[in-house]
Formats: sequence, C-alpha cells, structure tokens
Amino acid sequence: MAKEKVKKPFYKRWWVWLLAVIIVGSIIGQGSDDTASESKTTDTESTEATEPVKEEVKKEEPVEEEKPEEPEMSVSQQNAVSKAEAYLDMTAFSKTGLIKQLEFDKFSNADATFAVNNLKVNWKEQAGKKAQDYIDMTSFSRQGLIDQLKFDGFTTEEATYGVDQTGL
Repeated sequence: MAKEKVKKPFYKRWWVWLLAVIIVGSIIGQGSDDTASESKTTDTESTEATEPVKEEVKKEEPVEEEKPEEPEMSVSQQNAVSKAEAYLDMTAFSKTGLIKQLEFDKFSNADATFAVNNLKVNWKEQAGKKAQDYIDMTSFSRQGLIDQLKFDGFTTEEATYGVDQTGL
C-alpha cells in the first residue's frame, strides 16, 4: 500500500499569503504616495507654527540653523519610506524583513535601509502582531513560534516579547 500524499488547500500554503501581501502592498503603495507627502508637509508646518522657542532662536541665531532634524530625502528615499509605511499598514514586519521586502521591490539596499531607519516603529510591537498573525493561521509551540519570528528577522528579544503578547 502506497501512502497517498494529501495536498493542502491553496490558502494554507505560505507562498499564497506572501504573494497576496506583495500584490496588495503594490496596490496600496501606488495610491498612498501623494497622501503621505501631503501629511508630512502639514505635520512640519503645524509643528513650526506652534514652537514658542523659535522667536528666541531667530534673535540669537540665523533661521537656517533651526531646520528640523529630519534628513533631506531623495525621491527614491521618499518612495521607499512611503512603500515601507504601506507595508506596515498591511501586516507586521521585522526591521530586516522590511528591508528585504523593499529590496525585493527593487529599491537599493541604501534606500531601503534609509527608509526603515527613518520610520518610527516599535519592532517589539511588530513582533507581537506577527506572532498573532501566525497563531491565527496555524498552531505553534512557544519555542516554534519564537524560532519562526527569528527566522523572519526579529531579534531573540523581539521574538520572545511577541510570543509573550499572544499568551503562549
């Protein structure tokens, strides 16, 4: 008697989910570029208008030295930041996982790294979200889930924190 191999339904295969994330990310990324740049401009303008210290600085120092700490970004860097934000709106990523995803989208390593380093992201929180996503899809042992998160690029500390958040 030969043992028959049972095929998993298509939606239980990991590559189907990865493909879905990439497709949805591309669609969202194309529409959110304009919105992201508009909101950044508005945030900068409102911050500058409410700073009472600015008047003192003008008297003592030239205005040019009072620039925001945000680095100047090239168009490619702006696009990488926008795409990274879109991915994080869709699903959880580790820092290295997000850089690899942006590189997969043909951003240079420098632009992908710049984008990820200039996001305000709690990577432990991302590990918690990713751990919950895995638990929602299938069963894991505690150590198996920690190992999976580490495979996804989370540090041991982030992975352990993420698994702790699931109650596992």
